[in-house]
Amino acid sequence: MANTSSAKKMVRKIAARTEVNKSRRSRVRTYVRYVDEAIAAGDAAKAAEALKAAQPEMMRAVSNGVFHKNTVSRKISRLAKKVKALSA
Repeated sequence: MANTSSAKKMVRKIAARTEVNKSRRSRVRTYVRYVDEAIAAGDAAKAAEALKAAQPEMMRAVSNGVFHKNTVSRKISRLAKKVKALSA
């Protein structure tokens, strides 16, 4: 348990930041799921549109420190590869 007032404040700050990060992480996962569902359905146009919407959301999570840049770049690359294979 936190003893000092500054430690108690940090506990509050961390809890608030955790909630925000959970929300951001969930939002990114939702966008990625839209892309995956479109790929599974075989709809190339819908998949491309979903990927176009997902990319900025994923990079926004990087800028907010939720994900590492290379992790998101790898995920975007793999999704783009799947979408491209679907449309070809």
